[in-house]
Amino acid sequence: MKLMNLLDNQKQEEEQSRQNSMEEELHEAALKGSVPALLDLLKQHPHILNTTLTSPSDTPLHVAAILGHSAFAAELVALNPELASRLNLQGSSPLHLAAAKGCVEIVKSLVRVNADLGLVWDRDGLTPLHLGVIKGRVEVVAELGRVRPEAVRVLTQGGESGFHLCVKHHRFEVLKVLVGCVGRDDEFVNWRDGDGNTVLHVAVAKKQLEVINYLLENTKIEVNAQNANGFTALDVLSHSTRDLRDLEIKESLQISGAPKIMKKAPTVMFDQDQDTVQVSTTTQPLMSKRRSLRQLVFKPKQKELDWLGRKRSSLMVVSSLIATVAFQSAMNPPGGVWQSDYLEDSNGNPVDNPHHAGQSVMADTQAQQYGLFMISNTLAFLSSLSIILLLVSGLPLRRRRWLWIQMVIMWLAITALTATYFIGLIFMTPGQQKGGYLYHVTQVSVLVWLALMGIVFIGNVLRVTVHLLRKFGCMKQKPQDDSLFEEYDIDDI
Repeated sequence: MKLMNLLDNQKQEEEQSRQNSMEEELHEAALKGSVPALLDLLKQHPHILNTTLTSPSDTPLHVAAILGHSAFAAELVALNPELASRLNLQGSSPLHLAAAKGCVEIVKSLVRVNADLGLVWDRDGLTPLHLGVIKGRVEVVAELGRVRPEAVRVLTQGGESGFHLCVKHHRFEVLKVLVGCVGRDDEFVNWRDGDGNTVLHVAVAKKQLEVINYLLENTKIEVNAQNANGFTALDVLSHSTRDLRDLEIKESLQISGAPKIMKKAPTVMFDQDQDTVQVSTTTQPLMSKRRSLRQLVFKPKQKELDWLGRKRSSLMVVSSLIATVAFQSAMNPPGGVWQSDYLEDSNGNPVDNPHHAGQSVMADTQAQQYGLFMISNTLAFLSSLSIILLLVSGLPLRRRRWLWIQMVIMWLAITALTATYFIGLIFMTPGQQKGGYLYHVTQVSVLVWLALMGIVFIGNVLRVTVHLLRKFGCMKQKPQDDSLFEEYDIDDI
């Protein structure tokens, strides 16, 4: 009896081993998408596809759908149609995977066998059409909507329609396909999600102007529908962050029937310390709001502040670079430093020019040039540190005159650094090379550079002078540039 049981167990193990081997071969064929390998395997094991139905993992059809092997998938479906309805551990059918992948041919093969697969949710509460929408698979969504129109109206388990998913994931082309599937007059486009928002509410919140115009022109979307908070699409716009598209969005909504005046119109305030636009929801008369937008949002000073911000950032970068170079020059002067002490000669007598290890060679051999080098280098180092200190100090240095002062300091730092380079170059050039052609070209180049720096300095001095003369009435003020307002219709705000 024991011998019989032992033989049965051994036989079962051999059968299980053979079964595992066949499944591995089938899996390899699915990975490669090899139809000949599949047919050859079926000749050896005719019932192998039936055994895969009992496996909780991905079937060969799942694998083929993921990898886009359309011919292999079509052969599997023809041999065993039940594979199309098989779900894996994530609750996904092969149609879910093919739709997400965008394999239209596989989708056609699967829905031809069972069109109801387009209505099945996976464990995330999404149908194959939802996955196609999220991934932007236009052809897949069109095919699913054509074969089973009801699939377009299936909601996610979170209560969102395909229209909501299109807007959330910026799939405008897919949205047009869905509208074509449900028809222009269909009221499904007004479906509200769990927060009571229609697709128009979501589109306005995300400032998707193209989507908004398409919905208003091609569907019967309710422009004044209210969400769970009692907000219409126009109210959502008024409570959102300000954007250059707001005027166009508001105009589109009002042309389609939204009220001319928004409830709780926002007051726009520009915070000069934070460079931000803050929006509050206090009620404000229309004329007062126009004045606020003209004086605060579209004020030319905003453009000037942006310019000043860019200049301050550039000054910080250049100052940090100059400070780094000047520090390295001080720690590693031209000629390097002495490597050992030299205080006595070989007989023990004091030497005439003693030196200690770590001291500058240039300081002992060319004392005058070393003094000029250190003065220029220190001036460049301290000037750059001064600019960095001013920029990080938190002082309200957001006016042009403060920027001009920093530019003068920067001019001083760059000039001093140029002088440092010139002095170091002279020291390191051998005597026999100082009369050469290249040496004179270098000298002339440095002198020309210093002349250009002088011109820049004079230009800044003239700008400051002109500004002061205009400020104190000695010169006529420059006319205001209203071109910034020409792009916007302030009366429509």
